[in-house]
Amino acid sequence: MTSPSRINPWVIVWLCFATLAIVMSARQSVSIMTDEWTRTLGWSKTFIGSGQSVALIVIAVFSPIAGNFADRLGARVLLVGGLLLVTSGLLLFAAFPAAGFYILGYGIIAGLGFSAASTHLVSTALAKVFDHNRGLATGIAGSGATAGQFVTVPLLTLGLSYFSWRWSIVAAAIACAALAAVIWIALKPTAADRERQKDIIASEPLWDRLKFLLTSPAFHILYWSFFICGVTTTGAIETHFLPYAAFCGIPPVPASGIYGLTMAINLGGMFLSGYLTDRMNRPLLLGTIYIVRSLSFIVLMFAGTSYEMMLLFAVIYGIFDYSTVPPTASLVASHLGLRIMGLAMGLISGGHALGGALGAFLGGYLFDVFARYSEMWWFAFATAILAGVLVYLLKDDRPTRSITPAATGAT
Repeated sequence: MTSPSRINPWVIVWLCFATLAIVMSARQSVSIMTDEWTRTLGWSKTFIGSGQSVALIVIAVFSPIAGNFADRLGARVLLVGGLLLVTSGLLLFAAFPAAGFYILGYGIIAGLGFSAASTHLVSTALAKVFDHNRGLATGIAGSGATAGQFVTVPLLTLGLSYFSWRWSIVAAAIACAALAAVIWIALKPTAADRERQKDIIASEPLWDRLKFLLTSPAFHILYWSFFICGVTTTGAIETHFLPYAAFCGIPPVPASGIYGLTMAINLGGMFLSGYLTDRMNRPLLLGTIYIVRSLSFIVLMFAGTSYEMMLLFAVIYGIFDYSTVPPTASLVASHLGLRIMGLAMGLISGGHALGGALGAFLGGYLFDVFARYSEMWWFAFATAILAGVLVYLLKDDRPTRSITPAATGAT
């Protein structure tokens, strides 16, 4: 991204925090708008969920490409480009609210932006800036994904109530464009940064790095556990929680308040997870996060119309939602290596997106078939258990393992 001597690394942390806050809020807009689009545009929940799935598939395909470019070009270009793509996709759909433009604008164009301005690029950038407190820095920056939703999801819901869904989408697009300008100006690389990137571009053929990853058991464990993470977060909750709350008879504003509480607790969970990642056995930490997360779906399944049970779900799920990111990123850095961390995190995040696409589609499909969400919650429960068991197979190997000496400079 930039040299630590040019800018305070903690400034980079907070810029990454803001990026994830805005981008994840834009992604979450589909869940907020689902019932409104069903009523005003005549779309089924299956089709709306399919649009979300298209975006997640695009993320899955292009996240490794974005990660590979981040290893070589630096995260600044990728983050700014991603924010501008999200802006363009949202504005296109807001201007032309037809089914085809929903898929093109949100699913494809914004999906490309989501693959670049994402947690995996943020994690990669910070891992190369921080030698100490890496987990904490990743946890703070990554918590932007939840903090943004805590603030903006209720705002988007209020905008939907008092204005229109189109104006809410436009507001999110403007915020993305403004932050892109700030990052481009604030993180201008030095001459030393450019020389370092030229050296990286000239080394390590792509096939050698891919072969190394694909033959690594640690990579496969981290990939498939994060795939399941996508099923149980992006797919199950981010896409279907608010529609489920409406199905249970909870009005939109209180439901968004519960979701906002989940994001607020998530914020603390990310900080705690980052702190613990630097200090304890990371496979034990990550596996336990998945196991405890599975229990939240049991609570949600039996919540019904009980506002108190929904709050209990918010507490349990909130603590163990995005808290998987710091230990996962730390394990990638130590088991797979810093110089190829962008590519590795891109592939693993692509798996997360594929899992999210499966969960988003499956939730809508199962609801259309059974007229309930119970089957989806059972599926999320079982897969979260599986992810925890997989992660327990890893050893807490702190020394860096890489095909070449790990980089200590910034992206």
